[in-house]
Amino acid sequence: MTETLLKSEALARFIVETPVSAVPDAMMKKAVRHILDSVGAGVAGAISKEARLLTDTLRAEGEGSGTAPLWGQGAAMTPLNAALINGTASHAFELDDTGGCDHSGAVVVPAALAALELAGRPVTGLEFIAAVVIGYDIARRPLEACGAYEPHNGAGFHSTGTCGPFGAAAAAARILGLDVRQTQNALGLASSFSAGLWACVHDGAQNKRLHAGHAAQGGLMSALLARRGFTGPSKIFEEVWGGFNHSFAPTSTDSDAYLRELGSSWKLARVSIKPHASCRSTHSSIDAVDNLMARYGFSGDDIEEILIIINPFVYGMCGHSTRHPMNSAQLSIPYSVAADIVFGSASLASFARSRRDDPKLLAMMDRIHFEIDKSQKDDDEPIVRVTLKDGRVLEERVPMPLGSPVNPVTDEALLKKFLSVVGMVFDDETAKTLAERLMALEDSDDVREDIVTLLAREPKTHDAFDA
Repeated sequence: MTETLLKSEALARFIVETPVSAVPDAMMKKAVRHILDSVGAGVAGAISKEARLLTDTLRAEGEGSGTAPLWGQGAAMTPLNAALINGTASHAFELDDTGGCDHSGAVVVPAALAALELAGRPVTGLEFIAAVVIGYDIARRPLEACGAYEPHNGAGFHSTGTCGPFGAAAAAARILGLDVRQTQNALGLASSFSAGLWACVHDGAQNKRLHAGHAAQGGLMSALLARRGFTGPSKIFEEVWGGFNHSFAPTSTDSDAYLRELGSSWKLARVSIKPHASCRSTHSSIDAVDNLMARYGFSGDDIEEILIIINPFVYGMCGHSTRHPMNSAQLSIPYSVAADIVFGSASLASFARSRRDDPKLLAMMDRIHFEIDKSQKDDDEPIVRVTLKDGRVLEERVPMPLGSPVNPVTDEALLKKFLSVVGMVFDDETAKTLAERLMALEDSDDVREDIVTLLAREPKTHDAFDA
């Protein structure tokens, strides 16, 4: 079938015609964890500067009403604006998952929850979870068709923004009940929202967070337009002038990846949950130091130097020592590693403004140095070499950081993270109830009633995070 159809139609058929029963149970259960994690990140992000600025801007332009809740704000807007704000909030604190489009959770989950307001029917937990799994799958495939993360992001494109709209459109199409032709149009239309560049790394600009929200809103908009008959390019995934690959990946294209192992190799399986509130490229170094400290029993006071042997790509993105604004600190390996050592974790609290000028932190950052290894590939994790004051030299490399599918965080750790970040916004009872309902999502008869109504509750605080 897939050999005679355009790729967009083959993917549309997969989105529309895959029954819930065809989604492996392991993927359904993994999706529940990622939905919980994404919602937690989005609720916490309600007190981010980015979410506040975006919300205030829309209100100032007369966009302050609607039925879809802004998570953790005690307010509502249209579903499209809710997807934009909640998606931006989900990525605002670097708490969201990674390894999909890249940040698929911050794109797919806000779009899917916003689409519930427009479905015109109750959507069960099983239906919702399946839509999210399929959304993750479709979000990843354009990135792999570009040759995967390294060439696409290495060229300067932030794949969360460029590839994410397709996943959001797929999940929304499922929830809205679009047919194959409509869904094919939605995928084509989603390309009009593909955007996002990595220039933000040079000054910690806030627009990196906007990439996720824009992709969520764009995917939902694409599905809504398609439902009304608005057409999108049917050859968007073909090797033609103006096609996605021809435009974004002229030298690294792998167009067969759109349909490769479709329905058998589920892309959610490769997505990681982040235990640290920093760029995923910092996590291996954090874990390496944590492992060495646990194994050999030394403390930060015992460290003479930390040498990080790193590939040029990750060094260019995360090798700086910029602490302000917070976005820059979260993209800094020296800051993230030093914060983990000095404050005991690289949790969100360790990146607060009040922590970023701590003298002990600055002293530890001064002990962290780099060696660029051009023989390493762009996706190779660094080698971390710790020299102690007693002369011992200890070395560790973590090829699969904590939170990866082969090194997962436990349910206990996941819930602890969720309650910690959601507890910054909601009262303890709401946070616990939300966690319980999300973990039992498969049993829900109406996700909007069971989950969205909780997200609409008034928060315990409207104060912005100390960023």
